[in-house]
Amino acid sequence: MDEIDRSLLDILQQDATLSIAQMAERVGLSPTPCWKRIQKLEAGGVITRRVALVDPTRVGVDLSVLVSIEAGEHTPAWLERFSAGVAAMPEVMEVYRMAGDVDYMLRVAVADMTEYDRFYKRLIALAPMKNVTSRFAMERIKHTTAYPLHPSAFRDRRAVEGGEPE
Repeated sequence: MDEIDRSLLDILQQDATLSIAQMAERVGLSPTPCWKRIQKLEAGGVITRRVALVDPTRVGVDLSVLVSIEAGEHTPAWLERFSAGVAAMPEVMEVYRMAGDVDYMLRVAVADMTEYDRFYKRLIALAPMKNVTSRFAMERIKHTTAYPLHPSAFRDRRAVEGGEPE
């Protein structure tokens, strides 16, 4: 990947609805090479999917909950049961296996406390858990889906061996 790919990824993370012509103009390519680069990024798994981002308040999931879990067991069977269970729960937006005093962290989106209570009861029925702690977000201050694009992941097209420009 090079700086043009980096620019395309930045553009796509901000607004994937732009036309190929618009993106091509912004990165200094004609549409066909631009489209081919995007297809290559998709084929290589760099772009995993293109989706619409939805306002949670407008679709009735106003309550964000961060749930930390200490596992009841540390066995492959427990992990398989837990992983399959949370993967099947539409309220679970993200799941992370953690290092430190918490084994797993979940981000959950629900309508209200009553719905969270129903979710919680399903969650604790999945597999034995030592501890479950819920933290309720009062305000979302920042939310982004755009990853920072670190320069070390991209080669400089202008540089050739010996550091001279092409």
